[in-house]
Amino acid sequence: MELSALKQILPEITDPFLLEEMVKHGGVYYFEQGKTITEPGQFVKMVPIVLDGAIKILRMDEEGRELFLYYLEPGETCALSLTCCSASKPSEIKAVAEEHTKILGIPVQLHELWADKFKQWKDFVSSTYQRRFQELLVALDAVAFKKMDERLMRYIVTKMKQLKANELHTTHQEIANELSTSREVISRLLKQLEKKKWIELGRNVIYVRDDFEELMG
Repeated sequence: MELSALKQILPEITDPFLLEEMVKHGGVYYFEQGKTITEPGQFVKMVPIVLDGAIKILRMDEEGRELFLYYLEPGETCALSLTCCSASKPSEIKAVAEEHTKILGIPVQLHELWADKFKQWKDFVSSTYQRRFQELLVALDAVAFKKMDERLMRYIVTKMKQLKANELHTTHQEIANELSTSREVISRLLKQLEKKKWIELGRNVIYVRDDFEELMG
């Protein structure tokens, strides 16, 4: 990992000593699209900072059903992983590479040490907790208060923004898994959106109109 590249990905970290420590001790890991990075029950051995690509964070129940929580993009880390690191507890989430992804893994034993030693690391962790807490509230509100059609449209918008594309390569079953519903429900709702001409359905692909978010109102 080159120091100049890390500075670009983490512009909020300017402390040269912290940056040097991150380059020195952090390991660079690559994950293919769809690869599971962390599963519930596994102990977290590193603080993952996304360098390129994206990671999808999911919550799973005892029956294996999944609920999409949020994405991690370049320059971001996972608050739930940080919590597990601090408490020495196994992971409670599933992390999957949404696309070809490169991460910088900081050994867990350095997390607490750096929080005491480097103010900018402590600030980075604090801002991560705040941002992820807001995203978890959005996910909770969607489950508790929004109808499934509203949750589906929010999911489509989130996916478009994360991928920076209007062509979403996914299956109805994958969407159903992440929204904790059935494939039949998702297929019916997608057909309704297609009838409105908001989207166009293909084989394992959804073509979304540029003004989809505006149409949602």
